[in-house]
Order: sequence, then structure tokens, then C-alpha cells
Amino acid sequence: MASGHGSSSVPRGGRDGTYHKERDAPPQPRCRSVRSLPDVCPKEPTGEGRGLCEGRGLCDGQSVVAEHDRWTVLSSKVNLPAALNDPRLAKRESDFFTKTWGLDFAETEVMPSFYLPNITREHFGPYLQEMAQRERIHERCKTICPNKDDVDTVSSITTNHDKSRAELDQVPKIFMRPDFALEDPATFNAVLPWSHFNSAGGKSSRDVASSKLLQEKLSHYLDVVEVSIARQISLRSEAFFHAMSSQHELQDRLQETQSAVAVLRGRTAAIDRVMCQGPLRAVRTALTRNNCVKLHNKLKLMAAVHQTQPTVQLLLSTSEFVGALELISTTKEVLQQELQGVHSFRHLGSQLCELEKLIDKMMVEDFSMYARSDLNRSLKDEPMVLEKERLESLVFGLLRQRKLDFLDIYSDEMILSAKAIVSQCVAENVLLIEDIDTEVVTKLADQMRLMTFPQWFELLKTVFESFLLFLQKIKATLSVIKNVVLEVLASNQRNRLLEEARLAPSVQEAPGGSLLLRGEAELAYLTHEGLFISDALNEASRIQQSRADSAASATESFVSREQSFMSGDNMMPADLELNRVIHNIQELLHAASDVSHDRCVKVLTARAKDGSLERLSSAEFVCLSQTVEGFVRDTEELCGRRSVSLRGALQSQANRFVHRFHEERKTKLSLLLDNERWKQAEVPSEFQDLVNSIADGRITLPERKIPGPEDRKPTEFLLVNGQKYAVIGTVLLLIRIFLEYCQCVNDIPSIATDMLTRLSDLLKHFNSRSCQLVLGAGALQVVGLKTITTKNLALASRCLQLVVHYIPIIRAHFETKLQPKQFSVLRHFDHITKDYNDHIAEISAKLVAIMDSLFEKVLSKYEVKAPMPSACFRNVCKQMAKMHEAISELLPEEQTQMLFLRINASFKLHLKRQLARLGVVNDGGPQNGLVVVDVAFYTENIQALKSLDRLDLNMVEIWEQKR
Repeated sequence: MASGHGSSSVPRGGRDGTYHKERDAPPQPRCRSVRSLPDVCPKEPTGEGRGLCEGRGLCDGQSVVAEHDRWTVLSSKVNLPAALNDPRLAKRESDFFTKTWGLDFAETEVMPSFYLPNITREHFGPYLQEMAQRERIHERCKTICPNKDDVDTVSSITTNHDKSRAELDQVPKIFMRPDFALEDPATFNAVLPWSHFNSAGGKSSRDVASSKLLQEKLSHYLDVVEVSIARQISLRSEAFFHAMSSQHELQDRLQETQSAVAVLRGRTAAIDRVMCQGPLRAVRTALTRNNCVKLHNKLKLMAAVHQTQPTVQLLLSTSEFVGALELISTTKEVLQQELQGVHSFRHLGSQLCELEKLIDKMMVEDFSMYARSDLNRSLKDEPMVLEKERLESLVFGLLRQRKLDFLDIYSDEMILSAKAIVSQCVAENVLLIEDIDTEVVTKLADQMRLMTFPQWFELLKTVFESFLLFLQKIKATLSVIKNVVLEVLASNQRNRLLEEARLAPSVQEAPGGSLLLRGEAELAYLTHEGLFISDALNEASRIQQSRADSAASATESFVSREQSFMSGDNMMPADLELNRVIHNIQELLHAASDVSHDRCVKVLTARAKDGSLERLSSAEFVCLSQTVEGFVRDTEELCGRRSVSLRGALQSQANRFVHRFHEERKTKLSLLLDNERWKQAEVPSEFQDLVNSIADGRITLPERKIPGPEDRKPTEFLLVNGQKYAVIGTVLLLIRIFLEYCQCVNDIPSIATDMLTRLSDLLKHFNSRSCQLVLGAGALQVVGLKTITTKNLALASRCLQLVVHYIPIIRAHFETKLQPKQFSVLRHFDHITKDYNDHIAEISAKLVAIMDSLFEKVLSKYEVKAPMPSACFRNVCKQMAKMHEAISELLPEEQTQMLFLRINASFKLHLKRQLARLGVVNDGGPQNGLVVVDVAFYTENIQALKSLDRLDLNMVEIWEQKR
């Protein structure tokens, strides 16, 4: 055997440089599987096998251990030196037994044994560590004391090698090239230079000499090479002949191996006949039956697929789009997986695709027709959802085909239906009005403007009711669609969880499966009629699985397919898309609310085009505002969307209404003030009741009472929280006017800010205009008063005080109607209160100024002489009495006292100046006594006046203090 295969017959070298053959060595146990030995002499004829290799498998080729003639050295047909001289076999010089096997021979990798461990360098680590020290000592000893024989041998080998090298250098390099071939013209011309010969023909002495010289040279090269080869053979002769002598023992062992293999194959054939052929025949029979079952199932499947198109047509005739799509999807899947390559169905796939596109168009058209019929039917019809099962089927089909824009179709139909609702409501109401000729007035807007407000208001309420029903039906329909989408979304999530739960055990079983596959790979060496045992086992398991699958009933198959349709990830949209559809459904409901509000705005603006809404009374506008607010609130609760278009239109009309409302009342107040004579007016009972309701916290206008015989008579004063207020008629109406403002804010909270600003302007206007008429004496020219009396001034002051009393109440009322961010506008009331208080203070100052001028005029003529009391003091007391008489009934007691204290201070100041001019001092003289008498008279008269009896006049201050 060649050394590359690890034969035990290879000679091994001893310490003396010779080779010895191992004798009687016990055979080593072989764990590797038996491999066939290559024929040493492949060209020698060999005998045929003796019946051990019938059939196919490993016995198909020629036997490598069959008996043949004994081979000897004489059987070799190749000259040994010539074989060794072949330069093309230089790469296998080290392998004696394989270098004559030709150029096409290549060694193959031997499959490692499954029973031997993989030996690595780490297994020899402990041994190498143990022997490392001894090896170093041994190498050191060899270096110091070399073997004599080894030195001589190395010296002789080196000398012979140098000599051989020198001789071989004489041979041209071209002969040593691996690709040397005389067939090559260039090589042939280089070896035989014909240019040295005469090319003209004939042989000259020179050519003969050249040819002889060339022949001798080539013979010399041949001798050199043969001598070198012989020297090399002589150097290796002992090992070569030792190997040849080992060939006989090799042949003996081959014969023993042949006998063992023959016995083994006989036993294997018996085992195969007794134990394998029967079971394998059973396996083949089972495979045949399985193939028949598969063929039968395949034919049944083909028959079912053949009926797909008629079944789809039948389903479409009943609008069963979901079932038709599922059938098409299942058929396409079967064509791609189980019936792929069937010639008779080569066009069915494209036909099903076209049919699927046709179903898509049919579903879109059917959904459009459904939306049109649902939205255009009578709003009072029942049920709320038209053909619920049909809608669910359409939505399922559209979702399955990923036609997620079907909501746009519904949105377009919704807009058209909203327009039709307004037209229908106007037409129905116009038919009930005889004054409107529809043949003359054709436009809806013109027809609405010809209606009276009650007629138009009834039309508006009808429109609102219609749109509420319209939105309720849309919400019910969208709820059905949303439920379908949620059902599909929940089904996708359940399917995903089941898939994750199914994949988890398979991941855990993967290591065990890899071990099973490795065991099956080891069984792959045992074959019988081309069938692997592992394949047979797999086929048996597949047969059992196929039988279990075929046992399922048709009903269970239909249910499973329906479930797969419901939750198939490859059919239904992803969760993100489904969530987007749910969001679009909510947005569509919001859009329906916005569309309804926009159509109502059209009705509102068509009526307001000629300004008729601005001319409404406050009660009518309040009714309109409440109706609109109620509709907006109902739609917001129904759709969950706060639409702003109708609120904005109402706010715009409210702003115009507030402007007109304010201008009317401001004009009315101006007219009342311009005609006011500033006399105390009687207070009707209705105004007293109005004030009482305000005191009870009801900032609203009471209902008008029908006059009756038991009505109370008017009173002189207005009682507010127990205080009497003498008022003019304008102030009473002013109270009613600002209550009208508060009532409007109650009814229309959205105009609170604007109404507050207008009310502030109204209060400022009353204050400024009353100041112009009373303090500015404008009433003399406007009304024709002769003079502005103290009574007029006191009455104006008291009216202003009444208004100041109600300003905090108005402020608190408006504060409840404003948003916190709008509280800044309340500062207007603070400014108004300050202006009113300043005005009241100016009136008080004016009353004091009137008496001050009187004191200055009268006391400038005062003389201290009899009779006493003097005429001057009598005149002063008379004027003081008139002043008290004029204001005591108008102003409260505290204000009267404060006013007379200020008047008394002015009197003392003027009297003090006059006494200083007269030189009268408090010295107890006659003049001093006269002045004391006058002052006593003044004090007695003042304290005799009503509510002034406890007034401390402190008349001592009239005298100059002595220095």
C-alpha cells in the first residue's frame, strides 16, 4: 500500500540507517469503514465477480478484490528508468505506488469515521510538556557527540550530490522543463538545430560531421542522465527492493481480505433477503398507496378548481362578494402551490385575476349605489341602517381588497344629500304659503326672503330637525362600518397571538430535530434500490399526516377557510391601515356635522342678505339664537365635534343685532334725557316690582302683567333695600334698559363681551348727557327750564346714586357670563363708577357753591347794630330753610347733614372774614354781644330744621384767635 494510505507494510528506518520490515506484527484494529483498494496495475486483466454483486448499489462496478493472476516484476510493461525519467510525474516522486497511475489520477478526501474522536494537538499537550526537557537534553548530546556513521554518510552523500549536480549542469535546461515535448516544433528545432545542415540537398562532409557531433552530444546527455538516475537508484536500491519484497506479503493479505469480504457479502445478502426486502417492499407499497391517494386528491382538487368560475358567477348573482373573493383567493393559492404546472389550468390564473378586478369594480359601484339609496331615502323611514347585512358584506369585501378609499364615495354622496335636504325643506314649506308664487320667484333664497319671520323660523326649525335625523342615520351607518373594521382588527390581533404561540414550541424543538437529522445522515450509507432509509421514514410520516388531513370534513374545511379569510395577514390590511380607516370614519362623521352646519349657514345668510335679521326684536332674535344654539349643542353631542361655521354666522348676526339693539336704546335714552324736565316722577308699581326682583337676585325682565282693578297706585319714591330714591322717569327706563342688556346676555352668552362694551357706553352716555343738561345748564335751552334749581341738582345726584348702586350688580352678572381670560373688560365698570362718583361730588360742590355765593353777597352788607337779630342773619336763615326744604325730601339724612355741615363751614368762613373787616372781636363788649345774639339766632334756626337738630355747628370758630 502507498504510504499516503497508512499501510503497515511500509519499511521503517532504524538507528543504523538501514530499513527493516516489521514481521509478525499483530493486525491493528480499523475503525474506519471499508474502502475499495485501487488496482495497482489497472491495465492488467482481472477476473469477474462470483455472484456476490447482483443488482445495483455498490456492486455495479468491477470487483477490486476479485481473484486474478499473481503479479510479478516481469508483469510490468513499463521500463523502470523510463518511468522514473518522465518529467510530468515529478510531483508524485515521493509516492512509489501511485506515480505510474497516469495524469488523471487524483486522491480524494476520505470521509472521517463517526466512531473515532477528533484528535487535536491539545491531546498531546501533557506528553509534550513531559518530554520537552528530555528532548532538549537529547538534542544537546547529539550536537556535542555526533554519530560517526552519520557523519560519513552525510559526507559521502554531499560529495555524490555535488558531483551529480555538476554533471547535470552540462545538460541544457530545455530537457529539464516540465512541458518538454518533441511534438512541439519550437522545442524540436531547439533540440535539433537544422540550420547547421545544408538545406540545398545532398550530404556534405561538413553536414555529416555536424550530425555526428550532435548525435554524440545527445548520447552524452543521455549517459549523464542515466548515470545520475542509476546513482539515485543505487542510493535508494535497498529501500526499493525491500518494498518489492514486501509485495508478496501484501498479496497474501489481499487474498485474506478478499475471502473476508466474500464471507461478509454473503452474510449481508442473506440479511438483505431475510430482514430488508420484506420491510422495504412494505414501504414501497405504502409509498405507492400514498401516491395513489395524492393523485386521487389532486384529481378531486382539479375538479373543484374546474368549478370555480361557475361558482363565482353564482355568488356574484346573489351579491356574495366576500365568498366570491375568498373562492378566487383559495383557487389562486391552490394553483400556485398544489396545481402548479398543470397544463389545462395555464390560463385560469389570469382569468381569475381579471374576474377579481371585475369584482372590485362591482363592489365600488354597489357601495356607491348603497350610499346613494341610503342617504336619499326618507329621513323618517325605519330602520336607521339600510340593509345592514349587505353593508357589512360590502365593507368586508372592500377591506379585503384594500379599497380603503370607499369612505370618499360616501362623503361625496353625503354632500349631495345635504344640499337636497335644504331644497326639499324649502319646497315643502313654500307650498304651504299662498303668498309666494313659485313660478315667478324661482330661486330658493328669494323665496325665503319673501317669508315672514315666523314662517322662515318654522322653516329653519324644520331644516334643523331634518339634519339631526340625517346625522343620526349617518352615525348609525358609520357605526356599522366601524364595527366591521374593529372586528377585522381584533381578528388580526388574535391571529398574530396564535402564530406567536405556535412558533414558540417549534423553536424549542429545534436542537432535538438537528440531532435527528444527523442520525439520518449516518443512515444514508445503507441504500436499497436508490431509496434512503431516512427518506422512507419521512415518507411514512407524511403518509400518516396526509391520512389525518384527508379525514377532515368539508364543513370544517369551509369554517377554517372562513376564519383564515377573517384573519389572514396577507389578505386584510395591516393594523396601521385599519386604525387609519377608523380615524377616517370619525373624521367623516365630523365632516357630516360640518356639512350640515354649512348648509344651515346658507339658509341663515340667505335670510339675512336684506338685513331682515338685524331688524328683529330682541325676543325674536333670542328665539333664533336659542334655536341655533340648541341645534349646535345637539350636533356636538351626536358627532363629538364642535362645528364653528353656524356659530360664526350666528355671532356675525348677533354683532349686527347688538349694534342695532344698542343704537336703538341709546337713541331712546338721548330722546328721554333731552325731554326730561328733571322733576321727581312717580314710580309705577311695575318698576318697583322690577327693583324688588333685582334685589332678590333675578337679573331678568319680568313678564308683563295684564292691567287689572287691583293694581297698586304709583308711589313717590323708589324703595331699594329700604332706602328711598327720588328719581326721574328717565332713570326708571334706564333700569329697564340695562336689564334688557342683561337679559340678552342670558339668552345669548356669546355676545357677553360686546354687550358689556355697549352697556358701558350707554352708562357713560347717560352720565355725560345728564352732566351737560344739569350742571352744564343744557336743559335751559333743550327743555326750556328757567333755571337749574337746587332741587334739580339734588334729584340728579340721587338718580346718579341709584345707578351707582346697580353697577356692582351688573358687573357681577356679566362676570358669570364671561370666560376668565375676558375678565379684563370688567374694568370698564370701575371707570364708570369713578365717573359717576365724581359727578355726584360735583353736584354736591355745586350746591355748596350756590350757598357760598349767597353768603358772600349777604354777609358783605352785614353791620353789627340793633335791632337784633339783624336782617342779614334773617335772610341767611331763610335761604338755608329753603335749601333744606328743597333737598331734605330728595337726599337721605346723612347726605343732608354732610351737605349742611359743608354749607355751615362756608358760612362761618364768610362771617369770620366780615367780622375781621369790621374789627369785632370776642372781648365781651357791646358789639361782641350783638354778634352773639345773631349767631344764637342762626344756630337756633338751623337746628330747628328737620334732621339737623343734633348737628354740631361749632360757631366759636368765627372769632379770630388771640395771639
